[in-house]
This record gives sequence, C-alpha cells and structure tokens, in this order.
Amino acid sequence: MGSSMKRKVHFSMIEGNSIGYYALFALFGLIAGVGLLGAMYMEHYGHVRTGMNNSIVWGTPHVFAVFLIVAASGALNVASMASVFGRHHYAPLARLSSLLAIALMAGGLAVLMLDLGQPGRGFTVATVYYNATSVFSWNLVLYSVFFAAVIFYLWTMMESKMNKYYRPAGYAAFIWRLILTTGTGSIFGFLVARHAYDAAIMAPMFIIMSFAFGLAIFILVMTAAYQWSNRPLGDIIISRVRNLLGVFVAAVLYFTLVYHLTNLYVAENAGFERMILLGEGVSQYSMVFWIGHVIVGGILPLILLYAPPFCRSLKSTVLASILVILGGLAQMYVIIVGGQAYPMQLFSDKTVISSSFQDGQYIDYMPSMPEVLLGVGGIGIALIIVVFAIKIMPFMPNSLADKVVDPFHKPSVDSDATEA
Repeated sequence: MGSSMKRKVHFSMIEGNSIGYYALFALFGLIAGVGLLGAMYMEHYGHVRTGMNNSIVWGTPHVFAVFLIVAASGALNVASMASVFGRHHYAPLARLSSLLAIALMAGGLAVLMLDLGQPGRGFTVATVYYNATSVFSWNLVLYSVFFAAVIFYLWTMMESKMNKYYRPAGYAAFIWRLILTTGTGSIFGFLVARHAYDAAIMAPMFIIMSFAFGLAIFILVMTAAYQWSNRPLGDIIISRVRNLLGVFVAAVLYFTLVYHLTNLYVAENAGFERMILLGEGVSQYSMVFWIGHVIVGGILPLILLYAPPFCRSLKSTVLASILVILGGLAQMYVIIVGGQAYPMQLFSDKTVISSSFQDGQYIDYMPSMPEVLLGVGGIGIALIIVVFAIKIMPFMPNSLADKVVDPFHKPSVDSDATEA
C-alpha cells in the first residue's frame, strides 16, 4: 500500500455495544442454529425424508454450499484489485474483503460437510484415503490452502512487520483463488456422464460467477457495516464497486449465452437444452433459469446499475446486489439440480423408458424444509463470523469518505465517473 494511503487510512474495531448489534448477532446465530437443526433432522431420519432421491443426490444444500464457496473466492477480488492490480482506491477495503472471503468459505464448507450424512466419517475417509485422481479430493487441498493463503494475506496487512510481504501474499492469494474456483467448476466440467456438465467452459464460467456473487455480497456487507456503525461511506467507493459489479453481471450473462449456444450446436445436448430453455419434460428448471437467473439476476441488476434514473443511487446499488445474489442461487440451482434432472443416457443406441431408479425420466425435485434451513444456515455462519470479527479486530477503516479513499479527490469532480 502506498505511503499516502497508510497516512490517511486508520482502522478500528466497531464498538458493538448497542442493542442493535446484539440483536443482529442473535439473528445470525438463530439462522445458523436452525441450519444445524435441519442437518440433525437429515442425519437422524436420513435423506429419504428430503426432496433428494437416487437421481438428484445433490440438492438445495449443495446449491447454497457451492454458491458460498464460489462467492468466497469472488469476495477476495476487492483486495486483489489493490494488491495485484494497483487500484489504491480499494486498498482500505482489503481487510474486510479478506475476512468476508474466509467467512463465506467457512459457511459453504460447513453446509457441504453437514450434507454428507455422516460428516465425521466423510471427512476422515477423504483425508486418510486420499484419491489423487478425483477432482473432489483436489478440492480438499484447494480449500485448505485457501484458508492459509488468505490468513497470511491478512497478517501482512495487519502487522506492520509483515507489510513487506503484502504484495507477494496478494499475488499468491489471487492465483490460488483462481485455481480454487477452477477446481470447483471442474467438478462439473469433468463429469462426462451428464449432458449438463462435461464442458470446458464450466471452469472460466465459475470464475466470472465468483466475481459477481462475491462482489454483490461484499457490497451488502460493506454498506450495512458502515451505515449501521455511522461511519462515512463516500461516493467514490460506491461508484467503483457499482460499475465493477455491472461488468461482472454482464460477463456472467455472456458466459451463460456461450454455454447454451455451444450445447445447442452439439446434437446430443439438444434434449437438455430444450428442458432448460423451453421447459420440456419438467418446467420448473426453465422458469428458474429465465426468471431467476436471466431476469432477476442479470437484466434487472444491469438496469439498476446503469440506467440513468437509478445508476447514482446507493439504494439501487444495494437492490441490484440483492438481485445478483438471488440470481446466483437460481443459476446454481439450474446447474446443480437441473443438471441431474435430465435423464442420463445409459446406452448410446438404446432408449431406457423407465426402471425402479427412474432411469429415462425427467426428475421433478421439490426441496424440503430441512434442506433449505441447512443451506440458509451456511449464510448465518458466514455472517456471524463477520459480525463477531469486526468487533474484536480492526478490519474496517474509520472512514471511507472520498477524501480518504482518493488523496487527490476534488469535490467539484464528478465522483460517479465510470470505471470498470
């Protein structure tokens, strides 16, 4: 970080002594608690009591888990903008960005482990009997190193003696999070048995999705933290993250378009595309795709971020971020659940009409309440980590006013100038 930035930016903990703070802490604790209850219910009665079945083995908890893991990588993008790309405006946000990345990863992995049925046994088997040829096993290493890399990155920011390692740590964290998200996308891209998966574009698509989802969550957390703690939040930061979010949202829509156009060009994937795009066989996935992902998560946020009546409003930016998150969950639902709902082709020259395992049939999936509670519980875990951490350690600058963020700021200059 430049010397001018060090002189002007001062970090401190929030007081956290108000009724509002304790109410917020209790709310997130309650959300995490009901998530744990949902996991205990599925552990006791088995997944037979959920909407999952022999065809759809990754249900709503996996939708939330993968979303949070992908968003964790993207949340770190704000810190990377400062240390890797030299955008000094983002330097004051690097600590909060890194904290949010750790919290989201913890929440996502908690949901993932609790959805395994026997979390302790699953973790033990994965570590003791490590299978180096499995992409799932690779992620065990990727997630562990991610925690270590981001914690070290934070150490270089918060300890003056470690400041000399700040940029190398930033580069290492940036490279590793790209590797991590590539690994997460490759879980689906390497599955050749499913028409929805088995695509090289899955890895880069997951990377750009992480940028959009992580930044949207970061905007909400940053805005709430500064408004509720009565700390100044200037237009420069909001303007930059707003335009950056718009670029990422547009890129997600572009990758989605390329993905489906590629599938349409390949004849064997035409049936899957008809299910997703036209609602053939079962309509819920098509509705979630068009309404949830394309309209709510793509078109409406772009209007709120760029249309003249809305583009300079903080409320519009916050609303756009909420819609991006909802659209991201919808996109994950279509990818994960919709990808399993399309019948697998067991024999290349045969048509399987039906069997006791629903082979050859479109699968209609309805998530159960315990699944939803477990997934939402992961969000509660992530947020309670953030709320607790900013009270006990100085993650937030005292001010993000324009004159602090930009030492050369002139009030007469339009602070909403666009910058991607």
